[in-house]
Amino acid sequence: MLSTRLFVSSTYEDLKDERDQVIRAVLEMGHIPVGMEMFSAADEEQWKIIARHIDESDYYAVIVAQRYGSMTEEQISFTRKEYEYARSRGIPCLGFILDEKASWPSDRLAKDDAERERLDEFKALVKEKPVMFWKDGPELHGKFSISLMKAFTAQPREGWIRSSGSVGPEAMAEVVRLSAENADLRQRLEQAEGASAHERRELVKKTGRTLVQAKSTLSHRERPGGPWQRKEVTLFDVFRVAAPQMVVEHSIIGLSKVLAMEIREDPALPWDTVATNQVKLLMSDFMTLDLVQPSERRHTVSDTNEYWTLTSLGMDVLKFVRRHSIEHGIAQAAKPDEEAEKGSAREDDLPESETSAPTGA
Repeated sequence: MLSTRLFVSSTYEDLKDERDQVIRAVLEMGHIPVGMEMFSAADEEQWKIIARHIDESDYYAVIVAQRYGSMTEEQISFTRKEYEYARSRGIPCLGFILDEKASWPSDRLAKDDAERERLDEFKALVKEKPVMFWKDGPELHGKFSISLMKAFTAQPREGWIRSSGSVGPEAMAEVVRLSAENADLRQRLEQAEGASAHERRELVKKTGRTLVQAKSTLSHRERPGGPWQRKEVTLFDVFRVAAPQMVVEHSIIGLSKVLAMEIREDPALPWDTVATNQVKLLMSDFMTLDLVQPSERRHTVSDTNEYWTLTSLGMDVLKFVRRHSIEHGIAQAAKPDEEAEKGSAREDDLPESETSAPTGA
């Protein structure tokens, strides 16, 4: 009996049920589905395995709804990377895009304009080939079955032939050996991931302490055209204020305003800006520590602002700083008779235990 092997791709959490519908259709037709459930994580280490499975597949199907998905180092989603790779290998690609008129849960929509823009670009790419539109899981199941049958006729593939004989002892021994080898490799991978997570936590804490130790003197003023004033701050204080603004992205001018509001001596005083050339130097320092990077989001030609965003390490350090701040606030609230400590963070303020580092680091 001739069976084909079909790679099923989509964003993960938001399309589990819909992906199950497609996999069920593949199995009902007597063919072999391959999908992301086989892989432990969507990272670059897994990519070689994913690419090999795509190479060994006869057809490739992508399901697209209202999420773009996790990003690769190339700043495209893993789903798009898989799709582009399948096309580059000449594998027939079947596209299934959610109908724009379909009702869809709000918690499964793109989170911001940047994700929606990337998603629209990906949909346009998929639409370069014939696609089918669906409104719910059952409709996707039916349309997928029809589309796959048409692909069998229009683009027949080699497929897989079931062996008519029983498996011999040599082949069975090889299966057992490979199974044991696979289990050993998985165990080693888990151990390596555990060691990597520990190293990441240590790097986050070390970076936090570096920020506390490093100082800078900022020039700021309280009103446009007013006299410049100088104040010494730690990079920790600057990062604590600026980092939340750069979770998506923020401009140098915007960061100058935010910092000026923070470092004024009296909260009742007005505030204007911190010297932008100094803020640029601060971004260079943070970039040296691998905490920030220039934003890659698109802006209008008339927008000449310089935008910055957090790196992966920057996000982890921000979580570390915010967690410490929350825990410190809870501790102070539990001591109503004691005056809360004031002033900048000190190196000995930072938690020593590994559990204080971001769990996702």
